[in-house]
Amino acid sequence: MMRTLGVAVVGFGWMGRVHTRAYARVPHHFPDLALRPTLVAVADEVPGRAEEAAERHGFATVARDWRELLADPRVEAVSVTAPNFLHREIGTAVAQAGRHLWIEKPVGRDADDARAVADAVAAAGVRGAVGFNYRCAPAVVAARELIASGELGDVTHARVRLLSDYAAHPESALTWRFERERGGNGVLGDLASHGVDLARFLLGEIEALVADTAVFVPRRPRPAGATAGHTRAAGGDLGPVENEDYVNCLLRFASGARGVLEACRVSVGEQNSYGFEVHGTKGAVFWDFRRMGELGVARGTGYQDRPVGTVYVGPGAGEYGAFQPGAANSMGYDDLKVIEAYTFLRSIADGVSHGATPDDAVRSATALDAMARSAASGGWVAVGG
Repeated sequence: MMRTLGVAVVGFGWMGRVHTRAYARVPHHFPDLALRPTLVAVADEVPGRAEEAAERHGFATVARDWRELLADPRVEAVSVTAPNFLHREIGTAVAQAGRHLWIEKPVGRDADDARAVADAVAAAGVRGAVGFNYRCAPAVVAARELIASGELGDVTHARVRLLSDYAAHPESALTWRFERERGGNGVLGDLASHGVDLARFLLGEIEALVADTAVFVPRRPRPAGATAGHTRAAGGDLGPVENEDYVNCLLRFASGARGVLEACRVSVGEQNSYGFEVHGTKGAVFWDFRRMGELGVARGTGYQDRPVGTVYVGPGAGEYGAFQPGAANSMGYDDLKVIEAYTFLRSIADGVSHGATPDDAVRSATALDAMARSAASGGWVAVGG
């Protein structure tokens, strides 16, 4: 039987807008879901943002203080899309108030923050979801199934890359993302967190790693006012960048496979160049986010000189069939967030977690902390649980 679920959004920057649109689209793509989300409340401390959200998307209530949302009995689930330094405070409060939680990665500034949120979700008995959206791509789900089937043989090594130019301009504003106190890690939390989740989703747990990091743009202009997304602040007073622009990391998986993870936020000429290649003893699989519905696959019994064929995923791969009727019809980034919203709501309806959870965020953050320690020491570091 269909019932409505009151949802709230904390933080109405770019990602808050993405979550809001995802909630609105879930009934279109997943009409059989037993829950139908309704937009109850939105909070943002920037003057006018919450009011804009209500006018454009139909939220019933607006607030400057997110705590007001938790006092509203209509709110049953909350999306947290605020900056990293607020994740722990808001995420734990949401869970402790008995509300289900969909929170953006990396869930805080470090593994302690992520663990606090995960523990609060577990103690409250609510459902928790985390914004690791790339694992939701139907082609990534198909790649995971291909690897698990053994058709590629035993996995020997893999590469995961997340290269972007969003901070390449020297006039990119010195927002919270570049501050240690508010952002925590730099590209580690922003992009490498996705890389760790993809690596774990495909290949299992990481046992040890060695990493190197660098800051390539050491000073940036301070913004004069509120920012959203990746804005410029030409002429602003320059301040220091306190976290890394780049990371390169060697990985050892529990399975015995080896890996390389590289992430950069200042890669001129690279726009959302995210993807992976996984090699096994009998074949390989390749994925590029910019060609999201395709896989490159090499397989067979010849070992050498194997051709790489293109596979266009279609209905039957992940949740592709909820969006398109046949292979090679394109999906986009926002579609992945719709899938996230669906798995979150399905978890609430079923009482069983689906998709990425706060425990996955803890695993990712633990690996990121290990990367930071390795970069400081110059040596291999074991990745704890």
